[in-house]
Amino acid sequence: MSYVTIVLTALALTYAGMAALALAIDRHHRQAFGANAAPRTRDSLRIAGGLLLVLAAPPCVHLWGAGGGTVAWVGMLTIGALLSAGVLPYWPRRLAPSAAGAAALGVIGLGALALG
Repeated sequence: MSYVTIVLTALALTYAGMAALALAIDRHHRQAFGANAAPRTRDSLRIAGGLLLVLAAPPCVHLWGAGGGTVAWVGMLTIGALLSAGVLPYWPRRLAPSAAGAAALGVIGLGALALG
């Protein structure tokens, strides 16, 4: 698997995770969907966001080792947060579909990384 593919996998997962965490906040959910999130939806978004952020760590560790991978993962978290924060004010209704697509691509990238 190429360097670029691994980095894009980690970026896709962090973007999707940060977007899910943003959509778990009522204000942002209202911006994107026009209504507050139900408590179960909010909890599901928080769990999914956290899981996606944790899943972004293995590609970084695979590429740069434990020490460098951890630092790169924190950098990817920052980039994912900036991307989702950049999309939310200008295109709030596009945040959820783009995050879902990024999550799907990230999971596919993780599968490809696991298969070799």
